[in-house]
Amino acid sequence: MQRGLRAVRRAVGRATVLYPDAGGAVGVGHQAFLVVADTTAVICEQAEVATSSRLRRCFSALPRTSPMTIQSINPKVLKCEYAVRGEIVTRAQLLQQELITKPSSLPFDEIVYCNIGNPQALNQQPITFFREVVALCDYPALLEKSETHAIFSSDAIARAYRIVDSIPGRATGAYSHSKGIQVCRDDIAAGITARDGFPANPEDIFLTDGASVGVHMMMQMLLSSEKDGILCPIPQYPLYSASIALHGGTLVPYYLNESSGWGLEISDLKDKLEGARAAGTIVRALVVINPGNPTGQVLAEENQQSILQFCRDEGLVLLADEVYQENVYEEGKKFHSFKKVARSMGYGDKDISLISFQSVSKGYYGECGRRGGYMEVTGVSQDVKEQLYKVASVNLCSNISGQILMSLVMNPPKPGDESYEQFAEERDGILSSLARRAKVFTEAMNKLEGVTCNKVEGAMYLFPRLKLPERAMRAAGAVGMLPDVFYARRLLDTTGIVVVPGSGFGQVPGTWHVRCTILPPEEKIPGIIDRLSNFHQRLMDEFRD
Repeated sequence: MQRGLRAVRRAVGRATVLYPDAGGAVGVGHQAFLVVADTTAVICEQAEVATSSRLRRCFSALPRTSPMTIQSINPKVLKCEYAVRGEIVTRAQLLQQELITKPSSLPFDEIVYCNIGNPQALNQQPITFFREVVALCDYPALLEKSETHAIFSSDAIARAYRIVDSIPGRATGAYSHSKGIQVCRDDIAAGITARDGFPANPEDIFLTDGASVGVHMMMQMLLSSEKDGILCPIPQYPLYSASIALHGGTLVPYYLNESSGWGLEISDLKDKLEGARAAGTIVRALVVINPGNPTGQVLAEENQQSILQFCRDEGLVLLADEVYQENVYEEGKKFHSFKKVARSMGYGDKDISLISFQSVSKGYYGECGRRGGYMEVTGVSQDVKEQLYKVASVNLCSNISGQILMSLVMNPPKPGDESYEQFAEERDGILSSLARRAKVFTEAMNKLEGVTCNKVEGAMYLFPRLKLPERAMRAAGAVGMLPDVFYARRLLDTTGIVVVPGSGFGQVPGTWHVRCTILPPEEKIPGIIDRLSNFHQRLMDEFRD
């Protein structure tokens, strides 16, 4: 080889690659080869030396392989699944485009998205007071204009002043403290105190981009390997299974009892915990969703007391998903926060570690796209909170509009405020309509052959159980689908109604469900039920055993 030149060989299967050094050429005595696979070789030149420019031309003639392939990406991402926006929804979006380009090509004229709790996408109107305050905060110059008082309510103006005056430079486009704007955390803590009757500390509040980010942060804190497990309800909101998979932990399932209205049974929790520990899993936390998603149950206070005692006795962190706390419809049912129940039992920070999640996306406000949320972190040592703050700091801060909205949700207008009557009318109108929709949908589901559906006590979803004919299940298997996926796909293709297969949430083996929201506008529900009922009857007749 010529002096001053260096050849570096690398084995790729049976292949050898010759790389030039910085001097510019590789001499190989007779032929220079660039080999990129077992069977692919490019003869650069029949010469003593191949120059760098010629080598580059040889490389450019080869087919390029992306350095990021499905084989090379993190396997935890491949393991992660999120059915709420899975294959059925992807298919629905394609059909929606077809309706635009070929309006008469399908047996329906619109797609009805009953797959996700996205209220404003289904025509729920935002709360006026909330939007007024956010608008004024985003454009504080309006606060100085005299005509503003003719357009905006006086308490919205006062609230906006209070918020923007606490922000350096009155700039809602600037980063905030990583835990959130101080005045927003103060208002959230005041709202929690008013709700529970027990004090809340603003320093325990971490504002996040929706509750989901808070869940991910806690999984980062709790999970270090597959040996770490999280007790999670089945059925569950797939954020939890997805987050556990992404952070490399193990989901330890416990089953809600469908026959008792999706009850949470402590005996089952104990069995699953003992089984996981016997298998070598270190169970770190218990997830409870109240009101339930996708199951719609509202826990009784006595049940919550048993859950808290279980977590204290077993040394588990309780992750309380309470984003549907405003959505309670069943007479005689009431939401109680786990924090309130814990304090009522005499449990303080030294007794139990409790992380509570709330969001602006649900309730009567439905501000999903604003991505506002918080977690209240109690019963955790200061050094751990400092590490959690470090994790929050990596993301700098949550979005400012979401922070402001979250503070408004937890501290809305009070009686005597100028906005209160309009606010109360809007809030009560939305919640009473949701209660009517829940009842109508539940009754309709229970009239379908082979379908049973528990009452929707709260949240925004039905989770009916399907008993399909054996022929239908065999037909599903023949096309490589689970029976609930087959049902949801046929429902979409026939009616344009989008639901989520129950398998995306988990279910008792051998049972099949779908999740359907109660969010379509009230005036459209009779037509949706007619389409669903006709489809279901035709499918049952087609596959009747």
